Amino acid sequence: MIHPLADCQNNAIPESTKVWQFCIILPGAVIGENCNICSHCLIENDVRIGNNVTVKCGVQIWDGVELEDNVMVGSNVTFTNDLYPRSHNKDWKLLRTKVCKGATVGAGSTILPGLTIGENAMIGAGSVVTKDVPAGEIWVGNPAKFMAKVEH
Repeated sequence: MIHPLADCQNNAIPESTKVWQFCIILPGAVIGENCNICSHCLIENDVRIGNNVTVKCGVQIWDGVELEDNVMVGSNVTFTNDLYPRSHNKDWKLLRTKVCKGATVGAGSTILPGLTIGENAMIGAGSVVTKDVPAGEIWVGNPAKFMAKVEH
């Protein structure tokens, strides 16, 4: 289901995936089955989204970001892909970010580029992630730091 007010330039969105109003999805993005892309999201070309992923409202997913299966991204999460951004910088380097299977990124968090958030990890709301987060850990704060192990 693609809402009629979405600008979905991608013809390969599975029917089981929902794309809500005011989303922009560029043609090169790969999006899996049974995803929920909530309103006001932007997904660039060089993005991979697995199956059963939820992306809440107001998230921009820039080139170089991969969300594996069963990832949850809270509202207004900010992903970045350039460690030293400058306007009109032709020499910038794309840094890839991976959010591994089953991880959750809390609302309002910022994820610096080139990082990996491990499988089933949890990032607390409003955190600023500046380094890799190991699998199965909860990280919170600015900068985000280890808080506890995830209990299933």
